Amino acid sequence: MAQFPQTEAEIIVAAQAIIGGLTGNPTVFPTPPVSAVDLQAVLDSFVGLCDQVNANEVAGKQLTLTKQGGLEELTDAMKADYSYGETATAPSYEQLPLIGWDKRKTPSAPAVPGIPRNFEATRQGEGWVFLDWKSPADGGAVVSYQVERRERPTGDWVIAGMALKSEIMLVSQERGKDLEYRVIPVNNSGQGEPSATIAVVL
Repeated sequence: MAQFPQTEAEIIVAAQAIIGGLTGNPTVFPTPPVSAVDLQAVLDSFVGLCDQVNANEVAGKQLTLTKQGGLEELTDAMKADYSYGETATAPSYEQLPLIGWDKRKTPSAPAVPGIPRNFEATRQGEGWVFLDWKSPADGGAVVSYQVERRERPTGDWVIAGMALKSEIMLVSQERGKDLEYRVIPVNNSGQGEPSATIAVVL
């Protein structure tokens, strides 16, 4: 059983076959509902529409490329004028908004970190201690931690180590002394407040 053509190309070929068959065999097909002449006119109209669509697609693609080029040219020109405006109105930039551009903003320094939390000695042995804490809940981002110790109750604080993470293992610590430790968060703006202290006897 024959199947009706599906694609546009198949339909055009099939229509041409009908036209050829009707034209060449008038005695077999004397009164078709759509004559070969009328079918040819319909086919010609459809082929013309296809050609127009194809032309529009090519033109559309070219127009899109032209539009993109125009956009790049426009943005490059705008950036050049913005750069010129920054130079022309420096150093205050007060008149820069006249061309719809904001003045340059100096990046603000981060806030100093908040106080480290839950500082504790989770493990210890002869001459060593493992300290652990949680990062501050507020303030600026921490870059590093400075761990300090002193002899209780009134010794001077000295740096015992530096850590990039919220933990550190300190070795070669003085044995037989009553020590206490604290941790101080640090970033580019300076040192934050020290944590609570913890006492350790090694």
